[in-house]
Amino acid sequence: MKMYKLLIVTALVLLMGSCGNSTKLGKDLFSITIKENKKNYTPSDKLSVALSNQKNMTIDSVAYYLDTERVGASEKNQETHISLENKKLGNRSIIAKIFAEGTSYDVTHKITILAATKPTLYTYKIIETYPHDIHAYTQGLEFNGDTLYESTGQYKHSSLRKTDYRTGEVLKKVDLADAYFGEGLTILNDKIYQLTWQEKTGFIYNLSDFKKTGTFVYGKSKEGWGLCNNGEHIYKSDGTEKIWTLNPETLAEESYIELYTNTSKIPKVNELEWVNGKIYANIYQRDAIAIVDPASGAVEGVIDLSDLKNQVTQHDKLDVLNGIAYHGEEDVLFITGKNWDKLFKIEVIQK
Repeated sequence: MKMYKLLIVTALVLLMGSCGNSTKLGKDLFSITIKENKKNYTPSDKLSVALSNQKNMTIDSVAYYLDTERVGASEKNQETHISLENKKLGNRSIIAKIFAEGTSYDVTHKITILAATKPTLYTYKIIETYPHDIHAYTQGLEFNGDTLYESTGQYKHSSLRKTDYRTGEVLKKVDLADAYFGEGLTILNDKIYQLTWQEKTGFIYNLSDFKKTGTFVYGKSKEGWGLCNNGEHIYKSDGTEKIWTLNPETLAEESYIELYTNTSKIPKVNELEWVNGKIYANIYQRDAIAIVDPASGAVEGVIDLSDLKNQVTQHDKLDVLNGIAYHGEEDVLFITGKNWDKLFKIEVIQK
């Protein structure tokens, strides 16, 4: 009797193990074919997909996913249409989940989705010039009311600042510990959120008195670069082509977009600003700001800020443009850079 019970338990364990691993990789049996096969696609494309069935297996059904989103299904191996409308840009995976002859299989086909249209090009006109601390290695810049808040970087020199933008006077300042390299900041619900570069740590402060009230961590994104918010969600860049959406309560990284034009991705996304429903993203070392659709990642416009750096005092520690602040005026931005002695109020003009 004991041996009989042991055999039953053993059989159940084996059965449970086989159920937990019932889906197999099917790359040696199947592959996804796209009738309109191209190097790249756009959101205006509608794909006609089916399976190439190398072993002529009997296919019962197929479900298609774009990453984790189910986008189509068929009985047998019928041609299925997948619309890319309103899909996020970048490197995506079409995944087919196949049920054939009592077994489930997965196969994957990689595609790249680009923006449908070429970005609009803009230039600028300087409206006003204000003094700015030449020793401030600017990483984040944002208005709250009529007050400008700034995060600065470099180890042993990083800080959070409250400034009078008209005079350049620093009204309040908190220094970060020497082990932290300050990065972007944003203000939401009377809290200031500040990133650090490679320390995987962010700081939370009271807006009123700069008292530190908490910290948060980020493990999915590569590094901490820029922050902005739309009044509900916080957006974070990490030095790649990605902008992450953070949960406003937990600060956890929930999803991301990838920045693409109609021809290529835009890497090294840095300081961010939310402007009238779009993300304005400074491109590191490019003297340019990308105007981004926060839903898809499409770069809808590019502001060429060439020559602005030449308008400031030239010195050994002068570094790149990095600082975007919006103060509510249509087509007007406040711009500065790392160790710049000027803050510029500019008008954005279509070329």
